[in-house]
Amino acid sequence: MNRRYFGTDGVRGRVGQTPITPDFVLRLGYAAGEVLVRRARMRGSASKGGERPAVLIGKDTRISGYMLEASLEAGLSSAGVDVVLTGPLPTPAVAYLTRALRLQAGIVISASHNPFEDNGIKFFASDGAKLADEVELEIEAGLAHTMRCNESAKLGKARRMDDAAGRYIEFCKSTFPQNLDLRGMKIVVDCANGAAYHVAPHVLHELGADVEAIGVSPDGFNINDAVGATRPKALQEAVRKNDADLGIALDGDGDRLVMVDGEGTLYDGDQLLYVIAKARVRNGGVAGVAGTLMTNLALENALGKLGIPFARAKVGDRYVLEMLQSKRWQLGGENSGHIICLDKHTTGDGIVSALQVLSALRTQRSTLDAYTRELRLYPQVLINVRVQRGYDWQKKPAVLKAKQTAEKTLGRNGRVLLRASGTEPVLRVMVEGKDETKVRALAKTLAAAVEAGR
Repeated sequence: MNRRYFGTDGVRGRVGQTPITPDFVLRLGYAAGEVLVRRARMRGSASKGGERPAVLIGKDTRISGYMLEASLEAGLSSAGVDVVLTGPLPTPAVAYLTRALRLQAGIVISASHNPFEDNGIKFFASDGAKLADEVELEIEAGLAHTMRCNESAKLGKARRMDDAAGRYIEFCKSTFPQNLDLRGMKIVVDCANGAAYHVAPHVLHELGADVEAIGVSPDGFNINDAVGATRPKALQEAVRKNDADLGIALDGDGDRLVMVDGEGTLYDGDQLLYVIAKARVRNGGVAGVAGTLMTNLALENALGKLGIPFARAKVGDRYVLEMLQSKRWQLGGENSGHIICLDKHTTGDGIVSALQVLSALRTQRSTLDAYTRELRLYPQVLINVRVQRGYDWQKKPAVLKAKQTAEKTLGRNGRVLLRASGTEPVLRVMVEGKDETKVRALAKTLAAAVEAGR
């Protein structure tokens, strides 16, 4: 069965347009509920008079979250599933609490780093990991069925969880070494007016840091608006203005991280992943690091010098996670700032990742600049070319020739990647290498070849 609604990270789209409408999300909740009830019966945990399956629902700060939360709650309840509502909470917090509370699933209402007009629904399994492909396909199949509400005696119940943020704060702090603290450090944290606005500042403050917080005044419309991990200029300015030691920026749902040093220099996910890996080499070794097709070639080379194996997965943190699990490695991530430390959490977590970086710097008495000095990222140019759906660049001779020419020109000192977007009719043309002028020219030539043959 082909996926119709589920992408690499759940169901996502523009609010008011299918699939992000109240009626569809109601049916999605019901379909997911039916799957959970059916699987519970197969395990024998929902026998006559037994416990109903229970699901945790968290959300970010988008105004549409209220509407979609109500639809999900109604759909799940009508299928006979109990619901626990947390209100605004980071995506990794939902993953953690789902596992900690022994619930059957967790659901996050969020479109991550997208503008407030978008929203999405993503699921976690009972172990706090992303929902398995076969379960997502089972839910999709259920969407084709007629929705039937249970009789009153078999409806699910709903309750609110008042201490969800506090529990997650304590969890985040537990991932930081007991013998370390952040006293004497001035840190600016940018929460993107998103789900971490009432969590991240408290974590850092309770570990001893002097905290300046920005992006902590959500109004339903300003999530990711000129703040957060995808708009780091606000953080860079705040770090300089407050004479801070460094800055931390999260995205709207708190699973993405970028950082800034005291000079205002930005460090992306590749550089932060390097910091964590390098520190772990000194503390006993790293079995390997998983990146993606977009991971900078310089990181792969730098890890090689540290004796750390490296492998590339498809773009998307779920594919990084799959590779880590298949290789039994613990560390991976994307240059966008999704970093996964499987010995700390089951999913990417911006706050936990920031604490791993801070732990490395405190232990080595170093700075971001000094600790990443051996890693100098290669210039990377990305051009998005709009194409018709179903466009196959591998069947375009002119594009193939342009790609081969670019690869020959770069040799071992660069890479060329053509990748179709999973969310929009766009072909992503990426070229990287040591010479920025050459890289930029090759990217433009290759993009022109795509445009000419679309």
